[in-house]
Amino acid sequence: MSPRASGPSRQKLAAERRRRRAKIEVILDRLGERYDHPRWSTPRLDPTAELVLTILSQNTSDTNSARAFDLLRAAYPTWDAVLAADTAELADVIRPGGLANVKAPRIQAVLAEVRDGTAGTPFDLSFLAALPLEEAKAWLVDLPGIGPKTAAIVLLFAFGRPALPVDTHVFRVATRLGLLPPKTDVVRSHGILEGSLEPDEVYAFHVELIRHGREVCHAQRPACELCPLTDICTYYREVVSRAPRPSVRRAIGAEPTDPEAWREKLLHGALPPE
Repeated sequence: MSPRASGPSRQKLAAERRRRRAKIEVILDRLGERYDHPRWSTPRLDPTAELVLTILSQNTSDTNSARAFDLLRAAYPTWDAVLAADTAELADVIRPGGLANVKAPRIQAVLAEVRDGTAGTPFDLSFLAALPLEEAKAWLVDLPGIGPKTAAIVLLFAFGRPALPVDTHVFRVATRLGLLPPKTDVVRSHGILEGSLEPDEVYAFHVELIRHGREVCHAQRPACELCPLTDICTYYREVVSRAPRPSVRRAIGAEPTDPEAWREKLLHGALPPE
């Protein structure tokens, strides 16, 4: 007799997806009311530019990455010019975006792969629109230093394809709402969340959760009193509504001098800070 496969049964996985779907429908309805039901209409940039901007956006603010991108385009009129640039010089140009010494060689390595992979029409990634979604993701993830979030950003924003980028806000809000199993990491969360959404829901879900994470569901001191989702929120039910504020720090069992442990416990359901 063959051993039973480990992990949840098919029935349990189906039940979890039904539960997620029920929550997602409420989330999209209520956050849509708050954030004007965002919908994808046209690309904000061509796909290669979107790819470069996304690399610049890693570990920095939108303002800084946009500034670095504008400086790069002003200094180098073509992608070939970026490739031909001295790497140290390129790093100086994009320094306002942060981590310039890491991002400059990464941008050049990615552009070199894109050029070689689009020999007929250099730097033209429009073919990704016609590939099956998983193949388009795989093509982008094969580029040096490109992960599932960056691939999804390019496909969603440049093509309107239903690939879900899970950034820090989406991951935090989805975790607190109970859309992800305990201890799910960011990489695995892409497949779980995207697989629970209808294709025409992906863009709205992404934008609404980012806005909610920035404006209400902050990493520390979430403004639960302003949130329309407290009745379906696992974090609110299991943490906020039960926690007497004066004893919060003792209950967490981690001092503020250990910010990583503090953040992890906040993210995964420990008590909020005083």
